This record gives sequence, C-alpha cells and structure tokens, in this order.
Amino acid sequence: MAEHRITAADAAAAALGVQVGMKRATALALAPQLLLGEAAAARDAAALRAVAHAALAFTPAVTLQDGQATVLMEVSASLRLFGGLAALHERLRVALRPLAHRVSIAAAPTALGAAVLARWRVVEKAAGAAGASGAPGASGAPFDPVLGPHGRDLGELTRLLERAPVWLLGPSQPHWEALQGMGLKTLADLRALPRAGLARRFGTALLEDLDRALGLAPDPRRWIELPARFESRLELHQRADSAEQVLHAAAVLLARLVAWAQARHGRIAAFTLAMQHEPRHRREPQASRRGNGEATELRVELAAPALDPAHLQLLLRERLARVTLAAPTLELRLRCRDLVSAAPPNGELFPTRGSEALGLARLLERLRARLGEAQVQCLEAVADHRPERASQGVPALVAAAPASPGGAAPGGRGAHNEHGAGKEHNAQNVRAPAAAAQRPVWLLPEPLPLPERHHQPLLDGQPLQLLSGPERIEAGWWDGPPALRDYFIALAADGSLVWIWRRRLAALTPSGEAEDEVQWMLQGRFA
Repeated sequence: MAEHRITAADAAAAALGVQVGMKRATALALAPQLLLGEAAAARDAAALRAVAHAALAFTPAVTLQDGQATVLMEVSASLRLFGGLAALHERLRVALRPLAHRVSIAAAPTALGAAVLARWRVVEKAAGAAGASGAPGASGAPFDPVLGPHGRDLGELTRLLERAPVWLLGPSQPHWEALQGMGLKTLADLRALPRAGLARRFGTALLEDLDRALGLAPDPRRWIELPARFESRLELHQRADSAEQVLHAAAVLLARLVAWAQARHGRIAAFTLAMQHEPRHRREPQASRRGNGEATELRVELAAPALDPAHLQLLLRERLARVTLAAPTLELRLRCRDLVSAAPPNGELFPTRGSEALGLARLLERLRARLGEAQVQCLEAVADHRPERASQGVPALVAAAPASPGGAAPGGRGAHNEHGAGKEHNAQNVRAPAAAAQRPVWLLPEPLPLPERHHQPLLDGQPLQLLSGPERIEAGWWDGPPALRDYFIALAADGSLVWIWRRRLAALTPSGEAEDEVQWMLQGRFA
C-alpha cells in the first residue's frame, strides 16, 4: 500500500473485488476484513535485489524496471548453453524458490514487452481469470501453461500486447481514470487513436513506452553491478523469542547470500548474523552492549567454502543452539566479506579423496559450531626437538603452515640432534624424516620414571629389550633447564613397542664416579 492505494492483492482479495491501484477506502468498503500491510520501499528493494542477484547467475545482462517489482534478463545468448527457454525457465525457478517470492515469468523480444506480459499474468492469476476474455492467450497468441505469455517474434508480441490492459504501461497509470472514461481499456484501443492528440493530452512518455514495448523504438538499459560485499537486512513480522524462530527468518537471508555468491561465481567462507533485540526486554549489562546496545552477533566460519544453503543453515542452527537470546529479536542482518573464488564442485559418481576430505571438513564444521572453537583442535608441528614441545593444539579449521625444514630454533639458537652414538654433532635444527617416522603419535602427558635392574629398564616388572637408538637430543637451554636425552625404541614383554629415554651420561669426576645418576623414562607408546 503506497499513498493509500493498493499496490498488490492476493487471490482472495481479488475475488472480493479489490484491484491494484484502488484507493484504500474503496478497498475497505468492498472488504472490511482486509488485512493491509504498509509498503516499505527499502524492504521491497532488498527483496528485488536478491532476485536480480539470482538472475545474474544465468546472464550478466540484468536490470531492474523502474517503478515496478520487475527484473529484466537478456537471455538470448544463454539459451543454447542452458538447453532452451523451457530448461532455463525451470532452473531459474529452482534458483528463486528459496527466496520465497511469488514469481511470474514471461518472455518477449523486447524488455518492456516482457515486463508488461509478466505483470499482466500476475494480475490475471490473482483474479483467477487466466484464459478468460482479455487474458493472455485469448487472442490465439502463444500462451504456454508453464512458460506463461511468450512472444517469439515482434508480430506475435504485438498481437499479444494489443489485448493487454492499458494501465500496465507505467506512464498511463496516473491517467487511468481519464483513459477509462474515454473507453480506452486495451493497448489496441490506445494504438487506434491519433498519436498527436494523445501526446498533447497525456504527454509523450505514454507513446514512448508503447513504442519500446512493441519494438518500434530503441530501449537501452544499464546493467546492474554486484556489490563487492554482501549485507542484507530483514525486519521480522513478529518478535522472535526462540532460536528456531530466528533460524526460520534467517533462511531468507541465507538464500539471498547464496544468490549473491553464485552471481559472483564464488563460495562462502564465513558470514556474520546480527540479531537486533527489543530494547525494553534487554537483560544484559549496559557495559556488554555493542553499538546501540541491542545487537547480538554470530560469526560462522566454514572449513571448506560452500554454496549449499542447507549446509549453511545447519551450521547456523548449531551455533544458535548454544546461544541464549538476551531479548526478543526484531530484526536480522547478514553480512559476508569472505568470498572465495573457486571452480564449481565436480559431480562424482564414485567417492574420491576430494569428496572424502570435504566430508571430514563438514564434520569438523558441525563439531566446531556445536561444541565451540576451543573444543575442536588438531595438532600442529612446532620447530622444537623436545617431543613434549614439538606440537601444539590449534583450531581444527585453521590450516597449519608447514614447518620449514631448515628453520632455526627459537631465538636463532642451535640444537643438537644425533642418531646413534659417536656421531658428529649437527648444529642445525633439522629433524630427519627417518627420525619423524620413528616417533610415536601417543605421548604421555608427563614422562614416567622406569625402574632398572643391572642398568636395564623395566616396565611392569619385566625387562625392556632395546631395538634401536640412541637418538640424542640436546635442546632447550634457551628457555630453561636443557634436555639432555638419549631416546630408544624398546620391545615390551607383551610385544608392544615403547619409546623411552635416559639422561645423557655426564662426564666422570676425577675419582671416576658419574656426576649424575642414569635414569630411564617412558615417553610414549607406538600404536
């Protein structure tokens, strides 16, 4: 409803006599039970932009019809790629379905002609009069039940448009009452009058629109350009008191986000949902409020960039399940500044390493969204020879940078790492591949002291058989007591392999005694 006039009516309202363009008082006189919604230009523009973004995934030539909720697409160059008009029509409907709009699609050789046919079909469908006199197809012109009104050439388009109501042309709407008083109901009636008289009475804009619709005058258009960043706002019809209500409304914003990403031929790596709360129900302390103090933000990051709206909604559901709404939500805002350019996924008949890795990434995404970032971690290698410091926990979705094989130890200091007794010291912080392969994955939280008998280590009272070693490690003097150890791989009595070490033998005193007592420690077990 704009300026107290009806701008759109559903089928039930049309059956009661309510028509587009009718005054508000007249509509209420015909149907006092009408539910009227106030039109919001910004809200309608955001919804229309989402439709345009979805159309840009099929053709770069997309524009908006001024003053009308109509998106125009130039598809003549894309028909062969998509397999014809019918196939393109079906794919476009599938792409628009998540946006939850009522869409009427028409095709014509001219942009304005297609816009008039699409609006005509909306009015006829709302009135329940499709196929009746004055409706598309009544003149014998092509009217496909799936494609709608469709003019294949200018001749068919002219015959089809001649039966269209004259008020479908934008410039004629302010003069509709005068045109109706003159008996001009269709575009054919309008064309039958002298052009000079019509121009003097109603201006030249009406005739110029008629010529552009019929293909008698050029109709240059300026194609829309996509924004580099996505941001969309949605005002809720009613207060959302639960996370499920918020998720239901956020599905519309996610559909708009996917349409924008598809139009930019990219994938979504992360997005942020901001929930605007009702101020008088706010329960958080004043110091914890952001901006105007009434918004809660949720950032969702993906391990692998994706375009699947169902997957994005699933991740958002997991995050919302961990959030307690501070107050009823009145408005949602969705932002995305993390778009990754990548080729579309390849359809696979059999699983590949790529598809298996994607499945693992999505599992990690769900676990991270449900449990929190700090609860899902993986190990990352650290340039340190000491096993207890050779790795650290990092968030599972953060790609760990590979360690440089020739990197120096922390602070630029060297570290000794020898394999076998009597070998020459190596002053570089290098871990040989063979050494990495000989280290177990399962390390004890703290090394476990082992008893010994006749200088032989014991585990569970049974002697250990040394199989390989020693691997000598001398490191850590720059940040505390140095680690001076000889590591061995040993065989336990039950057949398992363990990783043990002993303190490196110290120099002998002048009396021939060792300065430090030799002590065996259990560091880890091999799987």
